[in-house]
Order: sequence, then C-alpha cells, then structure tokens
Amino acid sequence: MFAEIVIPLALPKNYTWEIPAHLQEGLRIGCRVEVNLGKHKKYSGIVKAIHPDKPKGFETKEILNVLDHEPVIHAWQLRFWEWLADYYMATEGEVMAAALPAHFKLSSETILVFNEEFGDDFSTLDSEEYLVAEALLMKQELRLTEVQGILDSTHVYPIVNRLMGKKVCFVWESLKEKFAPRKETFVLLEPEYSNEDRLSELLNNWSRAPKQMELLLGYLHLLKTEGEVIKASLLKKANATDAQLKGLVEKGILRTEKRSVDRIQYLPKDIHIDFTLTPAQEEAFVQVETAFVEKPVCLLHGVTSSGKTLLYIRLIEQYIRKGRQVLYMLPEIALTAQIIRRLQKYFGGHIGIYHSRFSHNERVEIWNKVKSGELKVVLGARSSLFLPYQDLGLIICDEEHDPSYKQQDPAPRYHGRDAAIYLSGLTGAKVLLGSATPSLETYHNARSGKFGLAGLTERYGDVKLPTMQLVDLRAVPRKPGEKVMFSVHLLEELKQTVARKKQAILFQNRRGYAPFHLCTVCGWIAQCEHCDVSLTFHKFSNKLKCHYCGNIYPPVLTCRGCGSDKLVQKSFGTERIEEELEQHLPDAKIARMDFDAIRNKNAHDVLIQQFEQRKIDILVGTQMVVKGLDFDNVELVGVIDADGLLHFADFRVNERAFQLMEQVSGRAGRRDGVGDVLIQTNLPNHPLLQHVLRHDYVGMFLEELDKRRQFFYPPFSRVVLLHFKHKERDVVNDAAHHFTRLMQPAYGNYLVGPAEPMVPRVRNMYLMELMLKLPRDSQLLSRCKDDIQRYTAMLHHEGKFKKVIVVPDVDAV
Repeated sequence: MFAEIVIPLALPKNYTWEIPAHLQEGLRIGCRVEVNLGKHKKYSGIVKAIHPDKPKGFETKEILNVLDHEPVIHAWQLRFWEWLADYYMATEGEVMAAALPAHFKLSSETILVFNEEFGDDFSTLDSEEYLVAEALLMKQELRLTEVQGILDSTHVYPIVNRLMGKKVCFVWESLKEKFAPRKETFVLLEPEYSNEDRLSELLNNWSRAPKQMELLLGYLHLLKTEGEVIKASLLKKANATDAQLKGLVEKGILRTEKRSVDRIQYLPKDIHIDFTLTPAQEEAFVQVETAFVEKPVCLLHGVTSSGKTLLYIRLIEQYIRKGRQVLYMLPEIALTAQIIRRLQKYFGGHIGIYHSRFSHNERVEIWNKVKSGELKVVLGARSSLFLPYQDLGLIICDEEHDPSYKQQDPAPRYHGRDAAIYLSGLTGAKVLLGSATPSLETYHNARSGKFGLAGLTERYGDVKLPTMQLVDLRAVPRKPGEKVMFSVHLLEELKQTVARKKQAILFQNRRGYAPFHLCTVCGWIAQCEHCDVSLTFHKFSNKLKCHYCGNIYPPVLTCRGCGSDKLVQKSFGTERIEEELEQHLPDAKIARMDFDAIRNKNAHDVLIQQFEQRKIDILVGTQMVVKGLDFDNVELVGVIDADGLLHFADFRVNERAFQLMEQVSGRAGRRDGVGDVLIQTNLPNHPLLQHVLRHDYVGMFLEELDKRRQFFYPPFSRVVLLHFKHKERDVVNDAAHHFTRLMQPAYGNYLVGPAEPMVPRVRNMYLMELMLKLPRDSQLLSRCKDDIQRYTAMLHHEGKFKKVIVVPDVDAV
C-alpha cells in the first residue's frame, strides 16, 4: 500500500511514500505521519490518499511512523486545500503550512552530539569552535538554535562543519512533538475529611503548626468560592510554602493531583439575548432567511451604525440552538477586541477566538475544541477558515469589502471572502457578507441575482447619518510646496467638541512623523538602501524607517548628495498630527492608534477601552480607526488628507477612497444623531467626493461599474498579476519582456504591461509586473494558469533567467 502525503514545502506535486505492513492498520486519511525527504530531513506530513498503485519513475521510501491515533483534519479540508492550491496557483504544501498551527508542522531539528573519543583538549580549535566544543562537553547535546545563541550569529554552519570535520561532534536529526498540554497541580481534600463532622473535629482539636492551619483554612475558603483549588493560587492566597502544604499531605488531610487545563479561560456556556430587533432589522433578517432558502450566499448591505451586529447575533443564536457551528470572520485582529466583548455578553463560553496573536500552544487547543464541536462560535481573521469544523452551519464575513481579507505574502495568496464562499459548498454552510460599502464585485453579484441581497437603510434608533463637509485647503494660507495639516475650521470644531465633553477621531493614512526628508539645496530625499522608497521619520524612536522592508536608520543630519545641512521634513503622519494637536489643544487627552502604537497582544484592546470609557478625547489613527468600531460619544470625524486617498495608480482607487471615507464617517454620531465629518481636500470638485458628501454608495457603484465595463476590469474580467523579481534590474526587465512574448500569441488581447510598479525595488530585488485581464471563463482561466506554470519553467531553463522569481497573484487586489 502507498500513501500520497502533503508536507509543508512548496513541492510542485505531492510525493508518495510506501506504507510498511506494521503501520497499515492504524493509518487513516487526515493523520500526520513522519517521513524522510532527501538524505536526512524528516517532516510530519498529512495523509491525503491511500492506494495500492506503486508510482512509476522513482523508488518510494517507507513511512517512518504514524504520529496520530485520530485524524487531525477532515477529508473536506484536504479538498479545500486542493482547491486553494489550484485556484491561487500555490502548492498544497504551502496551503498546509498556512493552515496548520505551527506545533502540528514538525520538521527535524539538527542536534550536535559530543564525541567522547575526542577528549577535552580543545587547544587546536579557534575561538568560535572552542566556545561550541566547551558547551558540548558540558551538555553532551546542543540544538542548532542553541549554537546560534552561543555564537550570537545565525551563520553557524561553517563552524559546525569544521567541528564535524575535526571529529569533535556528530550530527543527527530528531523529530519532536512540540505541543504539550498545560498541566496544573490541583489540591484536593482526602475523602475521610469530606464529612463535615470529621472536618470540624480535626479543626477543633488542632494544637500545633499554626501555619498549616492557616493554609488549610485558606484551602477551605477557596474550595467554597471557586469549586476547585489550584496549588499556585492556594500558596499565594495563604502566603504559604511548599513545605507547609507537604506537611498537610503527609498527615493525610490534603492530596495533590496533576491535570491538563486550558490555556485560555472560557466563560460559562449560556445564551442570553436581551434585545429585540427594530422593524427595519427584522425586515432585513427575514430577507436574509428568505435568500438562504434559494442561495448559499447573501449580502447584507447596511449603512454604518444600522445594527448589523445585532442581526448577526440573532442568526448565531439560531445556529447554536440547532447545534451547529458558526464562523464570524473579521478582516483584522484589531477588530476582534470590541466584538468579542459583545458576543461573550450574549453567548458566554460558546465563543472562541483564533488569530496569529495567540501562542502556538493556544492555537492547538482551540483547533482541538473546534474539531470536537465544543466551541460553537469562532471569531477570527481569514486563517480561521482552516479550522476543522465538525458541523459548520454559517459563515459571517463582516466588512467583506476590506482588502485585508486578501493574503499577500507568502503563498497561498487567497481571498478570505472568496475562500469562505467555496468552503460553504464543501460544508453545506450559508455565507452572510456584511458591509456598509460592499466591494463592487460583491454588490454586482447581488444585484445580478448570483447572491441574495438584504438591505438596512436606516441607522439604529432612527439616528441620522452624519453631516459631511468639504474643507477647501486651497483657501488656507501656506508656504509654497507646504501641505496643510489643520484648517482653522477643523481646529475650531475640535476645540468645541472637546469643550462639550464629546470625542473626535482624526484619520490620516500615513504613520510615522514625516514621510520625507528633503534637501532644500539639491532636492535629495533620504531613501532606503534596499528599496526604492523614501524613509519615514519616527520621532518617538528618533529613527528613520522603511515601511517596505522594515530596516531602521539613524536620523540624517547632512545631505548625502551635496553635504548641506539644510534638510526639511515634508508631509506628515499620525505621529506628527498627535504632536501638533497637543500644542493646539493642550488640555485635551490625545492618543494614537497605528501599527507603531499597537505593539503587543492586548495594546489595541486597552486603547479601545480607554476611548470607550472617555479617558481619551481625540483619537488619531490610520485605517485601524476606520473599521467597524462602535463608540457612543464620537461627535466629530476629521479626514486630514483626502487627496492622499485619491492619488494611487490603481483601478480600485475611487472605490477604496469612498469606502475609507464612508467607513470613518460612520464612527460619528452613532447614538444621539449629532455627527459631523470634515474632509480636508485641495480637490473639492472631484466627482467621488460628491458621492461621499451624499453617502451615495449606489451612485458611486454605478459610475465606477460603467468605467470598469469600459476598460474591462473586474467584475467583468478576472485579473491575474504576475510579479517578476531579481537582484539585477536588466535581468528582471528582460525576463518580463521575454515572458510576455511567450504569452503574446494566445493571450495578446488580455495583456497589460510589462511595467515597473510604483516601487520598483524592494529588499534589494528589482520588480516588474505583467497583468492579465481575462474574460470570466473558468476553462480559459484554468488553461492560462497551466500556461503560466509552463512558461515559468521555460523561463527558468534559460541560463540568464534561472534565478528570476515569478509570483502569480490570482484576483489581485
């Protein structure tokens, strides 16, 4: 018997291993197995298929071991992986690497073993070899990561090779299970003293060891209040020691027991719905249910603050009561903090959260709880699609328009919303897409009848939409070439808002202090050494940062071009806005929400709670403040630089700009109906801004749809974007043009490019792009993807282009 096995590597196709006779009985599809690939490397792979057909053309190796008694994934997940790999032009190994928690993806770890015969005379070794050899003598074994720590370097292979050559050590490979259940020591009362009379007699006749008595009383108090007593909590509460507890154990009064416990604490499991839907919400709810009778997907198009979340909660309640599971998807982790508190209020411990901020062990625990059906509702980012649902009934894709649902790097470059729709076909689940500003593709599908459509056109509590005003920055006095940060009108409104004890949000789509360091003498701009992009100055850390590769540089004091010290900081980011505001409004409490300010696991939640509790008057932020947050007391929203949203070379630029401005405006006046939005712009007559002023999504949609039809962009075509990368500009340029010539005969009418992208070099790799706009024909798309792979192989057979990286991105956003 043979097994097709997926291993977490980018292999073009799955490899087949032979199943030894002694493993055949226990092996099942979806189980992990230990296999050997190459000479020494071991991996844990997932069994995809078992069959009797011996592969032709190569000798199979045997499976070394079966790692699971029960499958860790379902058969439908393997079909989902296969579709993702096929549609998004990835490999199943890359999908597996993205899908499984890290502790399920084992690979062999190189271990150095000391050679006793070498002895302890290290006089022939150099200083680095000596350090490693001395550590080996003491510990006998060292992992490669430990050697890197000893030498404070990641480049340790030459040293290891020299030590092996001198017979100081040997190398072997081990495959180790990384997940370990968390253990806690519980303290229990011996059965003899569970009788109240016997316990009273013990306490009344206690004569010695007062500390032990104090510990016992502390135990009885914790037992009464919490039901179970953990050793660590008991010792802390009673201010006692291990020795005192050991004394009570030796007397036969208490005993200890180790148990596996959850790393994540869950609330009691109950359902408590304490609201009724408004007539408008009830009507939308009926529209959704009616749509689900005929169609698996429905779009809920509800204006900002219309109470879409309450409608989701009612749907979740329905599915939980049927015993089915629900996936509630959000585009970013940042949004989960506020939503989770709301859902826990209604569903308690039925709710689980899954995203990248959790530890590897925590993610394995959540994985197992979802697989067993213990967790009924999962709230998570796009990666939560990969969980092993036992009986998935509903997928809610909130803020479905958000580009964060599209994975960029590494592969698979899948779209969470579209993958959810395919997943629903495998599991029989329904999909509800929710947004105040749906993507053009989704709204087009809903209007054309492919998806169901439900509408919520009024805000919750009959609250009015905020009033929108354009502030013409052309009328604001300024120096030549200077950008205006605050108009007098915006500053005055901010002061009045704070005076009324109301709150404000300011949106600027740039983080940092100043995006440009410019020499006024020769025009030189400080740029990253590894990317063709300007460096952003971050004043808080006093560093220049590249927002593409992450490299950090010291501040520049003199021009690299002419040596002048006449450098100025141009434009502004959230950090500078925060600083300027503190000067204009010294009494206001101001905070910043962006990637730099939100660093650890709970920082975002803490900041949101402070804003909810009105400990912050003005919140300055990037797109983080735009998305789905619900604050009662926000009266004013300011869009600092609307022009920055309208000047991108992207066919979606108007759609994205409308979505961002409409979404951020929706944070204002959510409870009392008094909300103002000020949009600062140098382009007050821009057609898109007229739609924004009227909250006219449909008008924007019809106008953009007409342009998309005219220029053959989605939803009328499918876009496949090919990225070419190489460390030499001429090579990547020639490769892109050569590839285009190969594509020309069959796809000439659909090609756009090749051309350099807006940022032509990132991480020392020069870039070129080639776009294909294909008709919506699945057979043509499939043939095109096959041809791309074939032409990529042909490209790599040419010596000059061997190292050119070709990255396909299907349905690029």
